[in-house]
Amino acid sequence: MIIQVWSDYVCPFCYIGKKQLELAIEHSGYEGQIEVQYKSFLLDPSTPIDTEESIYGPLAAKYNMSIEKAKEMTQNVAARAKEVDLHYDFDRMKTANTIKAHRLAKWAEAQGKGAEINERLLQAHFLDGLAIGRIDVLVTLAEEVGLNGKEAKEMLEGDEYKEEMYSDIEIARQLDVRGVPFFVIDNKYGISGAQPQHLFEQTVEKAAVEAGLQRKLNMVGEQGALCEDGVCDIE
Repeated sequence: MIIQVWSDYVCPFCYIGKKQLELAIEHSGYEGQIEVQYKSFLLDPSTPIDTEESIYGPLAAKYNMSIEKAKEMTQNVAARAKEVDLHYDFDRMKTANTIKAHRLAKWAEAQGKGAEINERLLQAHFLDGLAIGRIDVLVTLAEEVGLNGKEAKEMLEGDEYKEEMYSDIEIARQLDVRGVPFFVIDNKYGISGAQPQHLFEQTVEKAAVEAGLQRKLNMVGEQGALCEDGVCDIE
């Protein structure tokens, strides 16, 4: 079964929704039978490329509010993030153009490191306060997940994987996706936003049953060694 996730690396509810989906899959009993594919989405491609501006100014401007009101808004989001054990540090967060980050993710995916770089990019922005629009930062993150830094830098300085990124965005447009996170579960069900946890759990369960997946057994008690504790194991 395949679950597609459209998200952007500066979207706070995208990280929250990602954790909710992971919990739903873990609790479902179908781990190992569900593939999660991460898709690109750009909330604001006009964001300056090389900036370390605090997020409060642009947030206040976007919603026509004061800096103090913007800070209050982020406190509510931070409280929501804690529900899935994410500890956002909005005071350290920087605005970022995520085009290069999405291209890096596409490149990493082609090398079998898509899940790792997706998690690291979100962590870098929301927890570490790193400027994920900058090439030097992205190269370091690539190296941290086991990718070649020199190759990452060369890729980022060119135009590779732009087509793949914009292809995701076009598919989102065709699906009438107007915001992220957006989840498409087995091409049958859509979830928009970081919805209540029970909705993720129920939808994953429903789709898995319809797909004929086999739930793994939940083992109880201790497993015995060879011919001990009432159990004879295969040598």
